[in-house]
Amino acid sequence: MNISSSTLYSTSTSYQASFTQKEKEQEEQTQEESALQKKSENELSADEKRLVLDLQSRDTEVRAHEAAHQSGGAATGGASYTYQKGPDGRMYAIGGEVSISYKSGSTPQETIANADAVIAAALAPANPSGQDLAVASSANMMKIKAQQQLAQEVQEKLTGKETYKNEADKDNTSKDEKSEDESKGLDIPA
Repeated sequence: MNISSSTLYSTSTSYQASFTQKEKEQEEQTQEESALQKKSENELSADEKRLVLDLQSRDTEVRAHEAAHQSGGAATGGASYTYQKGPDGRMYAIGGEVSISYKSGSTPQETIANADAVIAAALAPANPSGQDLAVASSANMMKIKAQQQLAQEVQEKLTGKETYKNEADKDNTSKDEKSEDESKGLDIPA
């Protein structure tokens, strides 16, 4: 098959034209969004201005709340936000969440440390939400179970030592009694 340079040129020209059309559409869309965002405060009604102030306040509150969770030590990533577009064309965070590592450890002590980190992260904001309190409560239950397991292990170690000591004492006492019996048995004439 023989392809001439004019064929290649016409193919690349049509491709370039369609690419340019897409760029032009994106540019127009960006300009429309910019125009909405540049809408001056004078063009907003009193209700719209109040809504913008409320959205700005909520955005600040949400971001501070999620930043507090992240500083708690158990966060596994960044915060994710739910946004609402305001009448001024800007996006405002109205909700958010932070993923927290919530896992048991390989030992009770490790589980207790993990639970403490989760509790600290959940209760880090000045005003914890209901979900935050539920997470802290659940982590506290995990911590209590780990503390009970640790106490049981300590008790078993102590009981095990006492049992071993008691068994050893019984063995020694039995041996002493047998020696006395044997020695008495040797003294008896036959």
